[in-house]
Amino acid sequence: MKRTILQTTRLRQDSEGDTDRRATWLELFYDLIFVAAIGELAHSLSSHLNFPGLVDFIAFFVPIWWCWIGATFYATRFDNDSVSDRLSIFIQMAIVAAMAVNVHSGLQAAATNFAFCYAAFRGLMVLQYLNAGYCVPVARPLTQRFAVGFGLSVSLWALSIFVPSPWRFVLWGVGLIIDFGTPLIAGQLVTKLPPSVTHIPERVGLFTIIVLGEAIIAVVQGLSKLNLGFISIISAVIGLGLAFSLWWLYFNTADGSPIQAMRQGKKGIGLTWLYIHLPLVMSITAAGAAIQHLIAKGLTEVPTEMERWVFCGATALSLCCLAGIHWLTRTLGTLKFRTILSAYRLGSAVFLLIVAISGQSLSGFMLVVLVAAACGVQVVLDLLTSLWRSHPPLAQ
Repeated sequence: MKRTILQTTRLRQDSEGDTDRRATWLELFYDLIFVAAIGELAHSLSSHLNFPGLVDFIAFFVPIWWCWIGATFYATRFDNDSVSDRLSIFIQMAIVAAMAVNVHSGLQAAATNFAFCYAAFRGLMVLQYLNAGYCVPVARPLTQRFAVGFGLSVSLWALSIFVPSPWRFVLWGVGLIIDFGTPLIAGQLVTKLPPSVTHIPERVGLFTIIVLGEAIIAVVQGLSKLNLGFISIISAVIGLGLAFSLWWLYFNTADGSPIQAMRQGKKGIGLTWLYIHLPLVMSITAAGAAIQHLIAKGLTEVPTEMERWVFCGATALSLCCLAGIHWLTRTLGTLKFRTILSAYRLGSAVFLLIVAISGQSLSGFMLVVLVAAACGVQVVLDLLTSLWRSHPPLAQ
């Protein structure tokens, strides 16, 4: 039966034609507000590339990412493009815009406003799940579990508005633990109503594209503040090459096998794959902010210890996350092959940590070169591995 924007919430099922579900125009429009939010976070970190700035960045990034994840997983099961869904999306976008405005003020100044926004966003999600459970009886056990878990987290975030620091942030942390833990304790309810094998990998990939785009914007913005010269132009090309390498490593092997494993009852594989994406997208954003800061500061200058550690450490964390994702991606081949592929990533990550430890005298330019080279080597290794798998050597 043809869907209209007036019909009530229903459960999306593969048998109803969602076996190859793709992102809708509304979801792509929805992502734009998160483009703005991630851009504000990256700009704030680039302007305050120090320990307090890094703490603010992490404290704001995690809840914003979780808002996007929550909306995405609700949509993959229950979105039907109804009027109520469209209005909910609009309200969510307004809330995320308010969250983005507050990230520049820092954790101490903006904590109350940010907590209110997060509680409002997640509270709306709880209402949506309650409505979904009412309209779709078969989904009620799962939606009730989500409503209780997420509702408890909302209560803690709302309570934090009235609690002074540092207890306010303790409530934030406990609330996030409950948020992240609720799908884990949902048991087989998650596997009985699994997310789409095609929709979720595409949506998660699109968020990865968002943060890679912010890295490219960071390079351009950093370059715009300099007089163009040989070093600055070469550095910009290398910076773009770094973003391109991370894109290559992620999307060259992206697929839905971890979500398929969830559908087969292996919930831990799918959720581990999903949660690994948080440090991945956060570290890519941080690396982009760091390179913008280094370019704007002047690439002939020697970076401070904090600047060096954020840039090298964020890129190393990205590679570690890619190692975990590739190890979980079964379509890449045997466990032995996936282990070798992951070891490549971890090897470059170790190299970058060594650079962070021993690179006190390196200029910003040399630091960018070494970090980009560590990622570029991974692309070369992937190409050689693909060539070897396509044309294996003849047995002697």
